[in-house]
Amino acid sequence: MTVSATPTPGSKLLTPKDHTLIMIDFQSQMSFATKSIDAVNLRNNAALVAHGAKGFGVSTILTTVAEKSFSGPMFSEITDAFPGQKLLDRTSMNTWEDASVIEEINRIGKKRIVLSGLWTGVCIVGPALSAIEQGFEVFVLADACGDVSDEAHNRAMDRMVQAGAQPMTSLQYLLELQRDWARTETYDMTTGIAKKFGGAYGLGIIYAKTMFGASEGH
Repeated sequence: MTVSATPTPGSKLLTPKDHTLIMIDFQSQMSFATKSIDAVNLRNNAALVAHGAKGFGVSTILTTVAEKSFSGPMFSEITDAFPGQKLLDRTSMNTWEDASVIEEINRIGKKRIVLSGLWTGVCIVGPALSAIEQGFEVFVLADACGDVSDEAHNRAMDRMVQAGAQPMTSLQYLLELQRDWARTETYDMTTGIAKKFGGAYGLGIIYAKTMFGASEGH
Protein backbone atom coordinates (compact mmCIF):
# COMPACT_ATOMS: atom_id res chain seq x y z
CA MET A 1 0.00 0.00 0.00
CA THR A 2 1.42 3.38 -1.01
CA VAL A 3 0.78 6.65 0.78
CA SER A 4 0.94 10.19 -0.52
CA ALA A 5 2.03 13.13 1.61
CA THR A 6 0.27 16.50 1.45
CA PRO A 7 1.34 19.83 2.99
CA THR A 8 -1.54 19.88 5.47
CA PRO A 9 -1.54 19.73 9.29
CA GLY A 10 -2.63 16.60 11.13
CA SER A 11 -6.02 16.60 12.81
CA LYS A 12 -4.41 15.87 16.20
CA LEU A 13 -2.81 19.33 16.27
CA LEU A 14 -4.56 22.05 18.25
CA THR A 15 -5.84 25.24 16.64
CA PRO A 16 -6.91 28.41 18.47
CA LYS A 17 -10.61 27.83 17.77
CA ASP A 18 -11.01 24.10 18.40
CA HIS A 19 -10.58 23.84 22.17
CA THR A 20 -11.34 25.31 25.57
CA LEU A 21 -8.44 26.10 27.91
CA ILE A 22 -9.18 25.67 31.63
CA MET A 23 -6.67 27.23 34.03
CA ILE A 24 -7.24 25.79 37.49
CA ASP A 25 -6.24 26.98 40.99
CA PHE A 26 -3.12 28.98 40.19
CA GLN A 27 -3.34 30.43 43.70
CA SER A 28 -0.92 31.36 46.46
CA GLN A 29 -1.89 28.67 48.95
CA MET A 30 -1.72 25.93 46.30
CA SER A 31 1.71 27.07 45.12
CA PHE A 32 3.30 27.11 48.60
CA ALA A 33 3.37 23.30 48.76
CA THR A 34 4.20 22.77 45.08
CA LYS A 35 7.62 21.10 44.79
CA SER A 36 7.65 19.44 41.36
CA ILE A 37 8.38 22.79 39.68
CA ASP A 38 9.83 25.96 41.18
CA ALA A 39 7.55 28.95 41.59
CA VAL A 40 9.38 31.13 39.06
CA ASN A 41 9.07 28.57 36.26
CA LEU A 42 5.47 27.82 37.20
CA ARG A 43 4.47 31.47 37.07
CA ASN A 44 6.37 32.01 33.81
CA ASN A 45 4.76 29.00 32.15
CA ALA A 46 1.30 29.96 33.36
CA ALA A 47 1.82 33.48 32.03
CA LEU A 48 3.00 32.18 28.65
CA VAL A 49 -0.09 29.97 28.34
CA ALA A 50 -2.49 32.69 29.48
CA HIS A 51 -1.12 35.44 27.25
CA GLY A 52 -0.88 33.05 24.29
CA ALA A 53 -4.47 31.92 24.75
CA LYS A 54 -5.69 35.51 25.06
CA GLY A 55 -3.73 36.62 22.00
CA PHE A 56 -5.06 33.79 19.84
CA GLY A 57 -8.63 34.19 21.07
CA VAL A 58 -8.81 30.76 22.73
CA SER A 59 -11.97 30.13 24.73
CA THR A 60 -10.63 30.20 28.30
CA ILE A 61 -12.11 29.41 31.71
CA LEU A 62 -10.36 30.64 34.85
CA THR A 63 -11.35 28.84 38.03
CA THR A 64 -10.25 28.98 41.66
CA VAL A 65 -10.99 26.99 44.80
CA ALA A 66 -11.98 28.73 48.04
CA GLU A 67 -10.41 31.97 46.84
CA LYS A 68 -11.61 34.23 49.67
CA SER A 69 -11.55 31.77 52.56
CA PHE A 70 -8.36 29.77 52.02
CA SER A 71 -6.40 29.59 48.77
CA GLY A 72 -5.92 33.26 47.92
CA PRO A 73 -5.91 35.15 44.61
CA MET A 74 -5.10 33.71 41.20
CA PHE A 75 -1.64 34.58 39.86
CA SER A 76 -1.67 38.13 38.48
CA GLU A 77 0.27 36.89 35.42
CA ILE A 78 -2.92 35.10 34.42
CA THR A 79 -5.55 37.64 35.42
CA ASP A 80 -3.55 40.42 33.73
CA ALA A 81 -4.01 38.55 30.44
CA PHE A 82 -7.79 38.41 30.96
CA PRO A 83 -8.73 41.74 32.54
CA GLY A 84 -12.29 41.75 33.80
CA GLN A 85 -12.92 38.05 33.21
CA LYS A 86 -14.91 36.41 35.99
CA LEU A 87 -13.13 33.76 38.05
CA LEU A 88 -15.36 30.76 38.72
CA ASP A 89 -14.77 29.90 42.37
CA ARG A 90 -15.51 26.35 43.54
CA THR A 91 -15.75 24.23 46.64
CA SER A 92 -15.11 20.98 44.73
CA MET A 93 -11.54 19.78 44.19
CA ASN A 94 -12.68 18.29 40.87
CA THR A 95 -13.50 21.19 38.56
CA TRP A 96 -15.72 18.87 36.50
CA GLU A 97 -18.11 18.54 39.46
CA ASP A 98 -18.78 22.28 39.61
CA ALA A 99 -22.07 23.24 37.93
CA SER A 100 -20.98 26.76 36.95
CA VAL A 101 -17.84 25.48 35.21
CA ILE A 102 -19.80 22.78 33.38
CA GLU A 103 -22.37 25.36 32.32
CA GLU A 104 -19.58 27.45 30.78
CA ILE A 105 -18.00 24.41 29.08
CA ASN A 106 -21.36 23.55 27.53
CA ARG A 107 -21.98 27.17 26.51
CA ILE A 108 -18.64 27.24 24.68
CA GLY A 109 -19.40 23.85 23.17
CA LYS A 110 -15.96 22.57 22.16
CA LYS A 111 -15.01 18.91 22.42
CA ARG A 112 -11.31 19.49 23.10
CA ILE A 113 -10.23 20.51 26.60
CA VAL A 114 -6.75 21.78 27.54
CA LEU A 115 -5.93 21.72 31.26
CA SER A 116 -3.31 23.42 33.41
CA GLY A 117 -3.11 24.15 37.12
CA LEU A 118 -2.43 23.01 40.67
CA TRP A 119 -2.19 20.31 41.87
CA THR A 120 -1.65 17.80 39.07
CA GLY A 121 -2.73 14.76 41.09
CA VAL A 122 -5.95 16.28 42.41
CA CYS A 123 -7.32 19.28 40.55
CA ILE A 124 -6.05 18.21 37.11
CA VAL A 125 -6.58 14.44 37.33
CA GLY A 126 -10.20 14.98 38.40
CA PRO A 127 -11.40 16.96 35.38
CA ALA A 128 -9.14 15.06 32.98
CA LEU A 129 -10.55 11.64 33.83
CA SER A 130 -14.09 12.98 34.09
CA ALA A 131 -13.94 14.76 30.73
CA ILE A 132 -12.42 11.73 28.97
CA GLU A 133 -15.18 9.49 30.31
CA GLN A 134 -17.78 11.91 28.91
CA GLY A 135 -16.26 11.82 25.42
CA PHE A 136 -14.01 14.90 25.44
CA GLU A 137 -10.50 14.94 24.02
CA VAL A 138 -8.13 16.11 26.77
CA PHE A 139 -4.69 17.72 26.62
CA VAL A 140 -2.60 18.49 29.73
CA LEU A 141 0.10 21.18 29.82
CA ALA A 142 2.54 19.27 32.02
CA ASP A 143 4.91 22.13 32.83
CA ALA A 144 2.02 24.47 33.61
CA CYS A 145 0.97 22.05 36.35
CA GLY A 146 2.62 21.18 39.65
CA ASP A 147 2.25 18.97 42.68
CA VAL A 148 3.62 18.41 46.18
CA SER A 149 6.43 16.17 44.85
CA ASP A 150 7.95 14.94 41.60
CA GLU A 151 6.42 11.53 42.35
CA ALA A 152 2.93 12.99 42.76
CA HIS A 153 3.16 14.98 39.53
CA ASN A 154 4.67 12.16 37.47
CA ARG A 155 2.23 9.49 38.66
CA ALA A 156 -0.66 11.87 37.94
CA MET A 157 0.64 12.48 34.42
CA ASP A 158 1.03 8.71 33.92
CA ARG A 159 -2.52 8.09 35.09
CA MET A 160 -3.99 10.70 32.75
CA VAL A 161 -1.95 9.57 29.75
CA GLN A 162 -2.97 5.95 30.35
CA ALA A 163 -6.59 7.11 30.34
CA GLY A 164 -6.09 8.88 26.99
CA ALA A 165 -4.98 12.42 27.81
CA GLN A 166 -2.31 13.96 25.59
CA PRO A 167 0.62 15.67 27.38
CA MET A 168 2.08 18.93 26.11
CA THR A 169 4.30 21.73 27.37
CA SER A 170 3.61 25.45 27.59
CA LEU A 171 5.96 26.57 24.82
CA GLN A 172 4.78 23.71 22.63
CA TYR A 173 1.20 24.94 23.15
CA LEU A 174 2.06 28.50 22.11
CA LEU A 175 4.02 27.44 19.02
CA GLU A 176 1.35 24.93 17.98
CA LEU A 177 -1.19 27.75 17.92
CA GLN A 178 1.13 29.82 15.70
CA ARG A 179 2.52 26.87 13.68
CA ASP A 180 3.63 28.94 10.68
CA TRP A 181 5.89 31.97 10.93
CA ALA A 182 4.35 33.30 7.72
CA ARG A 183 1.16 34.03 9.69
CA THR A 184 2.10 37.66 10.01
CA GLU A 185 -1.03 38.71 11.90
CA THR A 186 0.10 36.81 15.01
CA TYR A 187 3.87 36.75 14.44
CA ASP A 188 4.77 39.76 16.58
CA MET A 189 2.41 38.65 19.34
CA THR A 190 3.85 35.12 19.47
CA THR A 191 7.47 36.21 19.46
CA GLY A 192 6.68 38.96 21.97
CA ILE A 193 5.17 36.45 24.40
CA ALA A 194 8.13 34.12 23.86
CA LYS A 195 10.60 36.96 24.49
CA LYS A 196 8.89 37.84 27.76
CA PHE A 197 8.06 34.40 29.15
CA GLY A 198 9.92 31.88 26.96
CA GLY A 199 13.14 31.56 28.98
CA ALA A 200 16.26 30.75 26.96
CA TYR A 201 14.24 30.53 23.73
CA GLY A 202 13.02 34.05 24.33
CA LEU A 203 16.56 35.27 24.92
CA GLY A 204 17.54 33.72 21.59
CA ILE A 205 14.80 35.64 19.82
CA ILE A 206 15.88 38.89 21.46
CA TYR A 207 19.50 38.28 20.45
CA ALA A 208 18.74 37.34 16.85
CA LYS A 209 16.41 40.27 16.27
CA THR A 210 18.68 42.78 18.00
CA MET A 211 21.94 41.69 16.44
CA PHE A 212 20.90 41.10 12.83
CA GLY A 213 17.18 41.70 12.47
CA ALA A 214 16.31 38.03 12.07
CA SER A 215 12.79 36.97 11.16
CA GLU A 216 11.55 33.39 11.18
CA GLY A 217 9.09 34.08 8.39
CA HIS A 218 11.76 34.82 5.77
